[in-house]
Amino acid sequence: MDRDGLQRLHDLTGRVAVVTGGTRGIGRAIAEGFVCAGAAVVVAGRKADACAETEAHLRALGGRAIGVPTHMGDLDAIAALVDRTVAEFGRLDIVVNNAANALALPLGELTEAAWAKSLDVNLRGPVFLVERALPHLVASGNAAVLNVISAGAFLFSPKTAMYSAGKAGLMAITRSMAAAYAEHGIRVNALAPGTVDTDMVRNNPPEAVESMSRAAFMRRAAHADEMVGPALLLCSDAGSFVTGQVLIADGGLTPH
Repeated sequence: MDRDGLQRLHDLTGRVAVVTGGTRGIGRAIAEGFVCAGAAVVVAGRKADACAETEAHLRALGGRAIGVPTHMGDLDAIAALVDRTVAEFGRLDIVVNNAANALALPLGELTEAAWAKSLDVNLRGPVFLVERALPHLVASGNAAVLNVISAGAFLFSPKTAMYSAGKAGLMAITRSMAAAYAEHGIRVNALAPGTVDTDMVRNNPPEAVESMSRAAFMRRAAHADEMVGPALLLCSDAGSFVTGQVLIADGGLTPH
Protein backbone atom coordinates (compact mmCIF):
# COMPACT_ATOMS: atom_id res chain seq x y z
CA MET A 1 0.00 0.00 0.00
CA ASP A 2 1.18 3.51 -0.85
CA ARG A 3 -0.40 6.97 -0.70
CA ASP A 4 -1.92 6.76 -4.19
CA GLY A 5 -3.31 3.31 -3.54
CA LEU A 6 -4.83 4.46 -0.28
CA GLN A 7 -6.55 7.40 -1.95
CA ARG A 8 -7.99 5.11 -4.63
CA LEU A 9 -9.67 2.83 -2.10
CA HIS A 10 -12.69 5.11 -1.66
CA ASP A 11 -12.62 6.67 -5.13
CA LEU A 12 -15.87 6.06 -7.03
CA THR A 13 -14.91 8.04 -10.13
CA GLY A 14 -16.50 6.52 -13.21
CA ARG A 15 -19.11 4.54 -11.29
CA VAL A 16 -22.85 5.06 -11.32
CA ALA A 17 -24.95 4.54 -8.20
CA VAL A 18 -28.67 4.36 -7.54
CA VAL A 19 -29.71 5.38 -4.02
CA THR A 20 -33.34 4.76 -3.14
CA GLY A 21 -34.88 6.90 -0.45
CA GLY A 22 -32.16 9.31 -1.46
CA THR A 23 -33.92 12.63 -0.89
CA ARG A 24 -33.58 12.74 2.89
CA GLY A 25 -32.00 11.13 5.92
CA ILE A 26 -29.49 8.33 5.51
CA GLY A 27 -30.10 8.04 1.77
CA ARG A 28 -29.39 11.70 1.12
CA ALA A 29 -26.21 11.56 3.20
CA ILE A 30 -25.02 8.51 1.25
CA ALA A 31 -25.85 10.23 -2.05
CA GLU A 32 -23.81 13.26 -0.97
CA GLY A 33 -20.91 11.05 0.06
CA PHE A 34 -20.92 9.12 -3.19
CA VAL A 35 -21.03 12.29 -5.27
CA CYS A 36 -18.08 13.67 -3.31
CA ALA A 37 -16.25 10.37 -3.94
CA GLY A 38 -16.70 10.88 -7.69
CA ALA A 39 -19.73 8.75 -8.54
CA ALA A 40 -22.64 9.77 -10.72
CA VAL A 41 -25.69 9.35 -8.48
CA VAL A 42 -29.34 8.68 -9.23
CA VAL A 43 -31.57 9.45 -6.26
CA ALA A 44 -34.99 7.84 -6.11
CA GLY A 45 -37.82 9.00 -3.91
CA ARG A 46 -41.61 9.11 -3.91
CA LYS A 47 -41.95 12.90 -4.29
CA ALA A 48 -41.01 14.59 -7.54
CA ASP A 49 -40.24 17.94 -5.91
CA ALA A 50 -37.90 16.33 -3.38
CA CYS A 51 -36.12 14.48 -6.20
CA ALA A 52 -35.66 17.71 -8.14
CA GLU A 53 -34.35 19.55 -5.07
CA THR A 54 -31.89 16.76 -4.26
CA GLU A 55 -30.71 16.60 -7.86
CA ALA A 56 -29.94 20.34 -7.78
CA HIS A 57 -28.23 20.00 -4.40
CA LEU A 58 -25.94 17.18 -5.56
CA ARG A 59 -25.05 19.07 -8.72
CA ALA A 60 -24.19 22.10 -6.58
CA LEU A 61 -21.70 19.85 -4.79
CA GLY A 62 -20.01 19.37 -8.16
CA GLY A 63 -21.46 15.98 -8.96
CA ARG A 64 -23.34 14.39 -11.81
CA ALA A 65 -26.79 13.52 -10.53
CA ILE A 66 -30.42 13.06 -11.44
CA GLY A 67 -33.53 12.53 -9.35
CA VAL A 68 -36.11 9.99 -10.47
CA PRO A 69 -39.51 9.84 -8.72
CA THR A 70 -40.00 6.20 -7.78
CA HIS A 71 -42.32 4.29 -5.46
CA MET A 72 -40.54 1.14 -4.31
CA GLY A 73 -43.85 -0.70 -4.05
CA ASP A 74 -44.39 -0.28 -7.81
CA LEU A 75 -42.42 -2.80 -9.88
CA ASP A 76 -42.99 -0.86 -13.12
CA ALA A 77 -41.55 2.25 -11.48
CA ILE A 78 -38.53 0.24 -10.34
CA ALA A 79 -37.93 -0.97 -13.88
CA ALA A 80 -38.23 2.60 -15.15
CA LEU A 81 -35.69 3.75 -12.56
CA VAL A 82 -33.08 1.32 -13.86
CA ASP A 83 -33.84 2.16 -17.48
CA ARG A 84 -33.58 5.90 -16.82
CA THR A 85 -30.27 5.44 -14.99
CA VAL A 86 -28.69 3.53 -17.86
CA ALA A 87 -30.13 5.90 -20.46
CA GLU A 88 -28.64 8.87 -18.62
CA PHE A 89 -25.25 7.51 -17.57
CA GLY A 90 -24.68 4.42 -19.71
CA ARG A 91 -24.09 1.97 -16.88
CA LEU A 92 -25.00 0.96 -13.34
CA ASP A 93 -22.40 -0.17 -10.81
CA ILE A 94 -23.88 0.37 -7.34
CA VAL A 95 -27.36 -0.14 -5.93
CA VAL A 96 -28.16 1.19 -2.47
CA ASN A 97 -31.52 -0.12 -1.27
CA ASN A 98 -32.26 2.46 1.41
CA ALA A 99 -35.95 3.33 0.94
CA ALA A 100 -38.16 1.99 3.71
CA ASN A 101 -41.71 2.06 4.98
CA ALA A 102 -41.99 2.47 8.77
CA LEU A 103 -45.62 1.39 8.98
CA ALA A 104 -46.23 -0.27 12.34
CA LEU A 105 -49.18 -2.25 13.67
CA PRO A 106 -49.21 -4.41 16.80
CA LEU A 107 -49.41 -8.16 16.43
CA GLY A 108 -53.03 -9.12 16.74
CA GLU A 109 -54.07 -6.08 14.71
CA LEU A 110 -52.35 -6.81 11.38
CA THR A 111 -54.25 -6.33 8.14
CA GLU A 112 -53.54 -7.78 4.73
CA ALA A 113 -53.30 -4.28 3.25
CA ALA A 114 -50.81 -3.11 5.87
CA TRP A 115 -48.72 -6.25 5.46
CA ALA A 116 -48.53 -5.76 1.70
CA LYS A 117 -47.75 -2.06 2.01
CA SER A 118 -44.91 -2.73 4.44
CA LEU A 119 -43.33 -5.76 2.80
CA ASP A 120 -43.72 -4.50 -0.78
CA VAL A 121 -41.49 -1.52 -0.01
CA ASN A 122 -39.15 -3.04 2.57
CA LEU A 123 -38.48 -6.38 0.91
CA ARG A 124 -40.08 -6.98 -2.48
CA GLY A 125 -39.01 -3.65 -3.97
CA PRO A 126 -35.31 -3.97 -3.05
CA VAL A 127 -35.18 -7.55 -4.32
CA PHE A 128 -36.71 -6.69 -7.67
CA LEU A 129 -34.57 -3.57 -8.07
CA VAL A 130 -31.52 -5.82 -7.95
CA GLU A 131 -33.23 -8.29 -10.32
CA ARG A 132 -33.85 -5.50 -12.83
CA ALA A 133 -30.36 -4.06 -12.39
CA LEU A 134 -28.61 -7.42 -12.59
CA PRO A 135 -27.55 -7.39 -16.26
CA HIS A 136 -25.94 -3.98 -15.76
CA LEU A 137 -24.27 -5.03 -12.51
CA VAL A 138 -22.85 -8.08 -14.26
CA ALA A 139 -21.53 -5.88 -17.06
CA SER A 140 -19.84 -3.61 -14.51
CA GLY A 141 -17.44 -6.33 -13.39
CA ASN A 142 -16.92 -4.41 -10.14
CA ALA A 143 -20.41 -3.91 -8.80
CA ALA A 144 -21.76 -3.54 -5.29
CA VAL A 145 -25.21 -3.82 -3.73
CA LEU A 146 -25.86 -2.33 -0.32
CA ASN A 147 -29.09 -3.25 1.42
CA VAL A 148 -29.79 -0.83 4.27
CA ILE A 149 -31.59 -2.88 6.87
CA SER A 150 -31.86 -1.87 10.53
CA ALA A 151 -30.80 -2.90 13.99
CA GLY A 152 -34.49 -3.78 14.17
CA ALA A 153 -33.67 -6.92 12.20
CA PHE A 154 -32.02 -8.22 15.38
CA LEU A 155 -34.46 -6.84 17.94
CA PHE A 156 -38.04 -7.78 18.77
CA SER A 157 -41.05 -5.63 19.43
CA PRO A 158 -44.71 -6.60 19.13
CA LYS A 159 -45.46 -3.19 17.60
CA THR A 160 -42.83 -3.26 14.85
CA ALA A 161 -43.04 -6.91 13.77
CA MET A 162 -43.81 -6.12 10.12
CA TYR A 163 -40.89 -3.71 9.80
CA SER A 164 -38.49 -6.08 11.54
CA ALA A 165 -39.67 -9.00 9.40
CA GLY A 166 -38.99 -7.04 6.22
CA LYS A 167 -35.54 -5.98 7.37
CA ALA A 168 -34.64 -9.46 8.61
CA GLY A 169 -35.83 -10.86 5.29
CA LEU A 170 -33.65 -8.40 3.41
CA MET A 171 -30.72 -9.41 5.59
CA ALA A 172 -31.29 -13.07 4.71
CA ILE A 173 -31.54 -12.40 0.99
CA THR A 174 -28.36 -10.29 1.17
CA ARG A 175 -26.42 -13.43 1.98
CA SER A 176 -28.12 -15.38 -0.81
CA MET A 177 -27.45 -12.62 -3.33
CA ALA A 178 -23.79 -12.53 -2.29
CA ALA A 179 -23.46 -16.25 -2.92
CA ALA A 180 -25.32 -16.11 -6.23
CA TYR A 181 -23.52 -13.14 -7.71
CA ALA A 182 -19.94 -13.45 -6.46
CA GLU A 183 -18.89 -15.20 -9.67
CA HIS A 184 -20.01 -12.10 -11.58
CA GLY A 185 -17.87 -9.75 -9.51
CA ILE A 186 -20.88 -8.37 -7.62
CA ARG A 187 -20.50 -7.86 -3.88
CA VAL A 188 -23.67 -7.71 -1.77
CA ASN A 189 -23.69 -6.49 1.83
CA ALA A 190 -26.08 -5.00 4.34
CA LEU A 191 -25.78 -1.97 6.60
CA ALA A 192 -27.75 -2.05 9.86
CA PRO A 193 -28.04 1.41 11.42
CA GLY A 194 -29.32 1.89 14.93
CA THR A 195 -31.11 5.06 15.99
CA VAL A 196 -30.30 7.83 13.50
CA ASP A 197 -31.60 11.40 13.71
CA THR A 198 -33.89 11.25 10.69
CA ASP A 199 -37.50 12.14 9.90
CA MET A 200 -38.47 8.48 10.37
CA VAL A 201 -37.15 8.50 13.95
CA ARG A 202 -38.45 11.99 14.74
CA ASN A 203 -41.97 10.88 13.76
CA ASN A 204 -42.07 8.93 17.02
CA PRO A 205 -43.18 10.54 20.31
CA PRO A 206 -40.35 12.52 21.96
CA GLU A 207 -40.12 10.09 24.86
CA ALA A 208 -39.72 7.19 22.42
CA VAL A 209 -36.97 9.02 20.51
CA GLU A 210 -35.16 9.69 23.79
CA SER A 211 -35.49 6.06 24.83
CA MET A 212 -34.16 4.81 21.49
CA SER A 213 -31.27 7.25 21.61
CA ARG A 214 -30.26 6.26 25.13
CA ALA A 215 -30.52 2.50 24.55
CA ALA A 216 -27.13 2.16 22.83
CA PHE A 217 -23.76 2.12 24.61
CA MET A 218 -22.97 5.54 23.12
CA ARG A 219 -26.18 7.03 24.60
CA ARG A 220 -27.10 9.09 21.55
CA ALA A 221 -28.59 8.96 18.10
CA ALA A 222 -26.27 8.99 15.11
CA HIS A 223 -26.14 11.80 12.58
CA ALA A 224 -27.02 10.58 9.09
CA ASP A 225 -23.51 11.50 7.95
CA GLU A 226 -22.16 8.79 10.25
CA MET A 227 -23.60 6.18 7.90
CA VAL A 228 -21.58 7.48 4.93
CA GLY A 229 -18.29 5.89 6.02
CA PRO A 230 -19.76 2.41 6.43
CA ALA A 231 -21.66 2.71 3.14
CA LEU A 232 -18.57 3.89 1.29
CA LEU A 233 -16.53 1.01 2.72
CA LEU A 234 -19.04 -1.55 1.49
CA CYS A 235 -19.50 -0.02 -1.97
CA SER A 236 -15.94 0.99 -2.84
CA ASP A 237 -12.68 -0.87 -3.41
CA ALA A 238 -11.96 -0.42 0.29
CA GLY A 239 -14.34 -3.34 0.82
CA SER A 240 -13.21 -5.38 -2.18
CA PHE A 241 -13.02 -8.64 -0.17
CA VAL A 242 -16.20 -8.09 1.83
CA THR A 243 -19.42 -9.73 0.70
CA GLY A 244 -22.41 -11.39 2.32
CA GLN A 245 -21.90 -9.44 5.53
CA VAL A 246 -23.90 -7.12 7.78
CA LEU A 247 -22.13 -4.05 9.11
CA ILE A 248 -23.94 -3.01 12.29
CA ALA A 249 -23.51 0.74 12.89
CA ASP A 250 -25.68 1.22 15.94
CA GLY A 251 -23.54 2.73 18.69
CA GLY A 252 -23.61 -0.57 20.57
CA LEU A 253 -27.37 -1.13 20.56
CA THR A 254 -27.58 -4.78 19.53
CA PRO A 255 -25.84 -7.66 21.31
CA HIS A 256 -24.19 -9.05 18.15
